[in-house]
Amino acid sequence: MKIYDWYNGPYPARVRIALAEKSLLSRIDFVSVNLWTGEHKQPEFLRLNYSGTLPLLELQDGTLIAECTAITQYLDSLDNNPILTGRTPVERGLIHMMTKRAEIEFLDAVSVYFHHGTPGLGPEVELYQNAEWGLRMRDKAVRGMSYFDNILRDRPYVAGEDFSMADIAVLSGMIFASLVDLPVPDECVALKAWHVRVQARPSVQQWRAMVAQGDAQRR
Repeated sequence: MKIYDWYNGPYPARVRIALAEKSLLSRIDFVSVNLWTGEHKQPEFLRLNYSGTLPLLELQDGTLIAECTAITQYLDSLDNNPILTGRTPVERGLIHMMTKRAEIEFLDAVSVYFHHGTPGLGPEVELYQNAEWGLRMRDKAVRGMSYFDNILRDRPYVAGEDFSMADIAVLSGMIFASLVDLPVPDECVALKAWHVRVQARPSVQQWRAMVAQGDAQRR
């Protein structure tokens, strides 16, 4: 299988961490698509993924699967042991609900802030920016942090008792927030404690090692 992504992107991190959780990293050929030069918006890549987003999974038969949730769902089902997306109808419903909330309330809000409220990927890529909208989304992301802090006060993980795709989505939001220097409010004690715990997971450590390796190769 191939995955088109960029080594330290917050959205690609979601799939790389899922791959590590499922012990599938050795089965993947990573194809770099440079976000900073806008490769993902060029005709060559748009022919593969109309949305111009990363990551993108290509199967051996040429099937293309975009969107982090869809990719994770596929990968998690390969061994009939869906530890990340839910084993029962209730688990699947809760995990998908909380994953969507992680995207809407936190991760995607940070992304909009990055693209509109900061220089983003630079003038060659950011052809239109609305600073006011970016700042509104920054504030939404902070509210999202508070929401997940409240959720994590009475459960160990975002969707319940087990680490799941929803936790990976919130973690990606934290990764993105760090990249844009958006701090977690001091009062979000439960969110911070959860963040410490999930960063210690072997899958997250593997992702960090891949980022460090990518940084070293580009120096």
